[in-house]
Amino acid sequence: MNERLDAFHEECGVFAVWGHADAARLAYLGLHALQHRGQEGAGIVASDGERLSGHRGVGLVTDVFDEQALARLPGQAAIGHNRYSTAGGADPRNVQPFLAQSSRGGLAVAHNGNLVNAGALREHLESQGAIFQATSDTEIVLHLVARSTQRTLVNRLVDALGQVRGAYSLLVLAPDRLIAVRDPHGFRPMVLGRLGSAHVIASETCAFDLIEAEPVREVQPGEMLIVDADGLVSFRPLPRERTPRPCVFEHVYFSRPDSVVFGHEVYAARRAMGARLADEQPADCDVVVPVPDSGVPAAMGYAERLGRPFHLGLIRSHYVGRTFIQPSQAHRDLGVRLKLNPVRGVIEGRRVAVIDDSLVRGTTCRKIVRLLRRAGAAEVHVRIAAPPTTGPCYYGVDTPSREELLAATRDHTEIAMFLEADSVGYLSLAGMHDALHGGRESFCDACFSGEYPVRPTDARRPPQLPLFRDR
Repeated sequence: MNERLDAFHEECGVFAVWGHADAARLAYLGLHALQHRGQEGAGIVASDGERLSGHRGVGLVTDVFDEQALARLPGQAAIGHNRYSTAGGADPRNVQPFLAQSSRGGLAVAHNGNLVNAGALREHLESQGAIFQATSDTEIVLHLVARSTQRTLVNRLVDALGQVRGAYSLLVLAPDRLIAVRDPHGFRPMVLGRLGSAHVIASETCAFDLIEAEPVREVQPGEMLIVDADGLVSFRPLPRERTPRPCVFEHVYFSRPDSVVFGHEVYAARRAMGARLADEQPADCDVVVPVPDSGVPAAMGYAERLGRPFHLGLIRSHYVGRTFIQPSQAHRDLGVRLKLNPVRGVIEGRRVAVIDDSLVRGTTCRKIVRLLRRAGAAEVHVRIAAPPTTGPCYYGVDTPSREELLAATRDHTEIAMFLEADSVGYLSLAGMHDALHGGRESFCDACFSGEYPVRPTDARRPPQLPLFRDR
């Protein structure tokens, strides 16, 4: 069983800096803070004002970069990328930023999201003679920019974005400028900050905390930021949707709890969802136990609202590698037991409410229930601080197919039987939105509701976009 598919996985994180003498090192630190958004590969491209230089590789940020690698990335501007592999796998060719050279100069691109019309665009480009080196849809953007007849880089990028549909928080670095742009729906996060006189851009504010940068604001849906020697300019070539639809799963699971995402503190949002879960799905329990680490804030809110003791009844090992040798098929639960171990004194003889942030396929949760029972739990009640996950995501998240999603084919009673739990309860869709102080139109909740703002087959081209009058 592939345990990697038993959760939703964010595809990547992006980071950029302009106007700092040690730009590549700051990008390294930013990617380190964003490591949770992607662990399959990392890369940095830097600009010294005349040329671009890059380094990328498969593995964690600390695996890919050392002092020698950073020394080969001079300049006062840089962009970085953490990748979580999806369809392309952990192929080195898919590690970003992508760096290309042409008669118009060097260009690097880093992308967080997914283009729903990537297949059609790729087929069209290949029919026109384009040759692709990777399977990532980010390379499509590079080809569209290269083929544009517009005179300036900014307008070539505007022309390219006029042909794509879907989710993107995009960074583009040329020798003389940095460009950041967010799709009109604002699916994926992107924030702007300051470090002295330098501009910094990141997927989450936790990257600013590490380098002691000051958050300024979100990059708005449909907004393009252009940074060069003359400063920063905001340009809005993309028609902003009447109601942006940022991904609600950023608050459920993806983002670090110490980040502020879409204007909300993630930690506070998860506690609030846990409290609302207690109102809607109370468990007759003796102790509340989180699935670490992402289930901890929700479990705290749940326990506080119920007036039940909160304990770390499952201890997570933070030193488990991404691969390990499994001695035999008899050790079918070894993957979970390498990561989690129950505290028998907390569990034994007690009715346990175990809180997790979400439930996808359920195979890992079932193994956790078995762990708790072997530790002597009298009862195990599973509570999920999100609605039932019933559909895949098409906007940059690695998800199983609908047929593999536990809640897509089973009711609560059948789910509890599958999990081998005494009961199961989910947060309602309305409860989740209330906890986030937003209505149904405030977020994209398609993986829960099935209401997709942009369909995978939606290949419509947006109307002609306004061009940028370069300075």
